Parts: sequence; C-alpha cells; structure tokens
Amino acid sequence: MNDFLQLCFAGMALGARYALVALGFVVIHRATGVINFAQGSIVALGAYFAFNAHQTWGLPFLLAAIIAVAGCAVVGIIVERLLLRKMSGQPVFSVIMITIGLLFVIDQIITMIWGQDAQNLGDPWGIDTVEAGEIVLAVVDLWAIGLAFLVVGAFFLFFRYSSTGLAMRAVAIDEEAAMARGISVRRVVATAWAIAGSVAAVAGITLASGPAALRPSVGLIALAAFPAMILGGLDSPLGAVLGGFIIGITQTLTAGYQPAHASWLGQDFQSVTPYAVMILILLIRPHGLFGTKEVERL
Repeated sequence: MNDFLQLCFAGMALGARYALVALGFVVIHRATGVINFAQGSIVALGAYFAFNAHQTWGLPFLLAAIIAVAGCAVVGIIVERLLLRKMSGQPVFSVIMITIGLLFVIDQIITMIWGQDAQNLGDPWGIDTVEAGEIVLAVVDLWAIGLAFLVVGAFFLFFRYSSTGLAMRAVAIDEEAAMARGISVRRVVATAWAIAGSVAAVAGITLASGPAALRPSVGLIALAAFPAMILGGLDSPLGAVLGGFIIGITQTLTAGYQPAHASWLGQDFQSVTPYAVMILILLIRPHGLFGTKEVERL
C-alpha cells in the first residue's frame, strides 16, 4: 500500500508538470484554433532564462523565476507579432507548420547559447525530502504540485472575472461576433501567447529543478503533455489539468508495476502509456473528456 501511495504522489507531481505544459497548449488553441508545437521549446527556454538569471547573473532564485516568466511572455508576444499575425486568414495547417519550424529554431538557439551539457538550475529545493508516515515526499515535487494549483487557480480567476478573460472567452466562442462588439482579436491573441509563454516558463522551472536536471531535451516533456491536452479536450483548460494528472499517475504506476507484472510488454513501456490512454479515451469520447462537441448545421 505504501508503494502504491508513493507512486501516486510521484504521479501527481509529474502530472502537475504535464498540466502546466498542457494548459499552455489549450490557451493558444482556444484563442487561435492552432496547436502550438513550439510550446515544448518555450518550456525549455523558460528554464534556461531562470538558470541564466540565477546562476550567471547571481540574482535570487525567486527574482530569476519572475524574469523567466516575463521573458517567455515577451517571446510569446514577439512570435505572435512578427510571424503568426502575418498568417492571419491563412490555412491553419500553414500556421501549425510555422510552429513546428519554431520548435527546431528555438532548440538550436538554446544549444547554441547554453550548450548540450546538463546544468544545475540552482533551485532552493534541491533533493530535500519530508516524510509523511512511511511515504517520502520530495520537496521539489510538493512545490511542483503547489505551483501547478496556484497557476491554474490564477488562470481560472483571470479567465472568468477579468475583462480580458471575458474577451478571450468571447473570441473563443465567436470571433466575428466579438469583433462586432469592439473586441480587439489581435490583442486577445497576443495576450494568449503571453499567457502561454508565462505558463511554459513555470513548467520549465519545475521540470528542470534538481541537480543537473536542466538540459535542452527538457522540452521533450511536451510530447507527453500533448496526450494530456487531447485527452482532456483541446478547448478545455480544466480538461488539460485533469488530463495531466491522469497521464502522470498512469505513467508512474506503469513504471512501478509493469516490469514485475507485465514484463512481456517490454522496457520503458511507460513512455507509451500516455498515448495508449489517449487512444482509449478518444475511442469513447472523440472530443476528449471535457472538449466541446462541434455541431454543424446542414
């Protein structure tokens, strides 16, 4: 039982990180209808911004994290202004291909500036642990879960009660009607990219926490967060969060029990689990757990 609870806690911590990445995907998709495949690279960029500010410039970790969040928000706005705004009215496929291109460009910039070697983010949590009965809880995982709930809570409050959040909801429902009411769609889209960049930075910091955990490949976590977004529903922030936790816990339980009880599935089967769960959910609910079903009138 203790092993099960230990694995569930580890899965929640992993799921919290997935949820942050998936939330960035959903914010962009709700505002533009585009899946931003460059989100994983922005996640890695946020972690390196924090590393540079803390380890190179010698700033306190909290201030370095704030700078990373602001820096990734600016990156999101720049990408939207310089590239994606010019693609307004163009096929969605073309815009998606631009985000795929950005994925490789940002990855190359990261390795060009910071190299391929693993780095220590210098976070204040390190490898500290606390005990809850016979369960050992890593402090960095507790912070990851706490930050995920804090960010998600702040997003929901902003999305529901602020005028900008109301504008974002209006654009997501009917872009033409929102424009007729005087809402600036361009400003809404730029805000969505800024929010997605900020969330990506927080995700990157939680993913890279710990000794020598920061490396360019940290952005690949988006490949596992992508099924979380699809599972929850492309247009549902709540679904992205719950999808992240479902994928995280399932993946961790698979890693803990599959080698002993289903070794015939092969090594590292937990890497396949997110996609297997995604396929099963989509077979039952094609729009995801909380996705909005599109209705077409003939």
